[in-house]
Amino acid sequence: MAAGIQGLSNVPELRRRILFTLLALAIYRIAVQVPTPGINADALMALFSRAGSTLFGFVDMFSGGALRRLSVCALGIMPYISASIILQLLTVVIPALDQLKKEGPEGRRKMAFYTRYLTVAISLVQGMGIAIGLESMTGPNGQMIVLNPGWEFRLMTTLTLTTGTVFLMWLGEQITEHGIGNGISLIIFAGIVARMPSAIINTFRLMRTGEINPALMLFLVVMMVAVVAFIVFMERAQRRIPIHYARRTVGRTVYGGQTTHLPLKVNMSGVIPPIFASSIIMFPATIANFVPMEFMQTLANQLRPGTLLYESLYVALIVFFCFFYTAIIFNPEEVAENLQKYGGYIPGIRPGRPTAEFIDRVLTRITVIGAIYVSAICVLPAILITKFNVPFYFGGTALLIVVGVAMDTMAQVESHLITRHYEGFIKQGRLRGRR
Repeated sequence: MAAGIQGLSNVPELRRRILFTLLALAIYRIAVQVPTPGINADALMALFSRAGSTLFGFVDMFSGGALRRLSVCALGIMPYISASIILQLLTVVIPALDQLKKEGPEGRRKMAFYTRYLTVAISLVQGMGIAIGLESMTGPNGQMIVLNPGWEFRLMTTLTLTTGTVFLMWLGEQITEHGIGNGISLIIFAGIVARMPSAIINTFRLMRTGEINPALMLFLVVMMVAVVAFIVFMERAQRRIPIHYARRTVGRTVYGGQTTHLPLKVNMSGVIPPIFASSIIMFPATIANFVPMEFMQTLANQLRPGTLLYESLYVALIVFFCFFYTAIIFNPEEVAENLQKYGGYIPGIRPGRPTAEFIDRVLTRITVIGAIYVSAICVLPAILITKFNVPFYFGGTALLIVVGVAMDTMAQVESHLITRHYEGFIKQGRLRGRR
């Protein structure tokens, strides 16, 4: 670790990239504090204090508390993520998009272009929906959240929130290009981590007042370390299928004769399944809170985190989306076709259709393990809150994102250090021939 930290100071390019990333994230946190005009901030904060188990609380978690302030970045980067996922789903039903995805760098640029415009469209719809919804909301004391309702407020709020999302999208792309790590993921990471210090301080305050037993606190710390280690292990877990390439001669050049492997990640779908599952379950619960009917209020209470109905639906949807999203991003038939085209084969398996069936069979088995792992991590908060009365959100989608983004960022830092080390070795050593 000490050698790695020293290496950061010895690589000017990596140091500049890290400083640029930290500066961009600081700008993001400053933008989160800028409020949208025309809002009663106290009434809105009081309303969100009761909305932790609704869709508003879920979006507020990913925006780093921007939605409860209704800042210019209240929508966060979620419209961009939604647009990216929608385009990936459309590649299954629209052959032109699927072909565009396979066209290399030019195809990726066009897909990014479509993603940006779809992000703007989603932001406009969501911004208008939030503006209209806030006009009909009141705080716990009956105070109006919107000071001057009307079309002027709606258009201004829609334009402000859309501009904030576009700014975050641009900032994330700048981090990816000039900084270190994936910019969009780091913005979500910063939004989640920003709320951790207050949660930790609140936990220690409860421990000092005697509301939390010190033995329970020690148990939670040990469990947190164990869960993080388990997430790291599972995120790195792979099923490596051996691949052999037959030797072939093209002109005077000999190709093939190599042995490699096809890595299949256990959790290939990442954090997409819990995000989709939470959004789908919390949407009817959020709508039910604004409908003054006894049946709807009962439904809203049953769909709160910690209830048996919520957790059962949550796990079922996570398992479904794990298989669904994995089937979208990984095509065994395409992989088998490419292997056969370049002379590759799996030992003991015939090329073509049998290879695709074998890969699909292996992928199905490891996806079952990945779905169980994601479900276990995501239901952990409900167990801690209901059984141990833990006062802050621990585990779940937020923890998966934090650990995953941290691992990816450290991997990029390590790759920069290794590249610099190899360049220095070649420059100093001057590898020469025998003569």
